[in-house]
Amino acid sequence: MYGLWRPRVLGAWKVPASGPVILAVNHSHNIDGPMVMGVAPRPTHFLIKKEAFIGPLGAFLSGIGQLKVDRTAADRAAITRALDLLAAGGVLGIFPEGTRGEGDFASLRAGLAYFAVRSGAPVVPVAVMGSSDRPGRLIKALPPVRSRVDVVFGDPFDAGGGSGRRTRRALDEATERIQKQLTAHLENARRLTGRWATLE
Repeated sequence: MYGLWRPRVLGAWKVPASGPVILAVNHSHNIDGPMVMGVAPRPTHFLIKKEAFIGPLGAFLSGIGQLKVDRTAADRAAITRALDLLAAGGVLGIFPEGTRGEGDFASLRAGLAYFAVRSGAPVVPVAVMGSSDRPGRLIKALPPVRSRVDVVFGDPFDAGGGSGRRTRRALDEATERIQKQLTAHLENARRLTGRWATLE
């Protein structure tokens, strides 16, 4: 990541140095996941759609510990692997919007809340900005080489609110709590990086 672009990383020290952690990352470009993997202070394992696990790329993703997930159904094997990773004190990366979009955390799926409530792991919001500003000259699907991409880590929080409950209502409340925290973090990240101007 540092060889191709110019990442500016803010707040990496906020990621707990040990124990289970969930990184909740906004998603507006294909390089957002690799960018976070490349600059995060701890090894991070993302839930990645199974369609990406093809040929050499699939072998590479499996080799670096990424988790394959079938988004068309409740993938119990992927859920178990992710919970086992957290139980072992690992770092799980999730795109809570489920798929690439505006990257503004506007529509969250319940997956993040489920993992946070089940595992009790703190959630660290992560904002990646600049990856989708403009296409590169040589490869349109990637940001321009040497362009700046900001990665801002936020304060960890308990999505379950400390209740320890795992009911449907608890998950709904956790999803609402997560949405507020992630949206606030994205606004703060835009202020910190001076990227408000790019929204106008």
